[in-house]
Amino acid sequence: MTFAWKASGLTYNKYLSVAARVVRRSLKDDKRLAAERRGEMELRFAKWNNGKQGDNKSVADANAASMAEAGTQSS
Repeated sequence: MTFAWKASGLTYNKYLSVAARVVRRSLKDDKRLAAERRGEMELRFAKWNNGKQGDNKSVADANAASMAEAGTQSS
C-alpha cells in the first residue's frame, strides 16, 4: 500500500507544505493572518572565501536577481 502523496509524485516535505497551506487558508481571518505569518520563512546565506564570511543575503532576493539576470542573458 502506498501513500497518496507518494503515489502522486510528491515528496513528504512538499506534501506537508501543501497540507499546512490548506489548513492556514481554511481558518477564520484573525487566526489565518497569524498562522500565515508563522508560515513565512526567511532564509539567508553567506558565501565564504578563504575562511572569511561574506555578506548575508536573502535566498528569495538572490533567487529573484539570478532569474532576472538569466532572463536578460537569454534575450
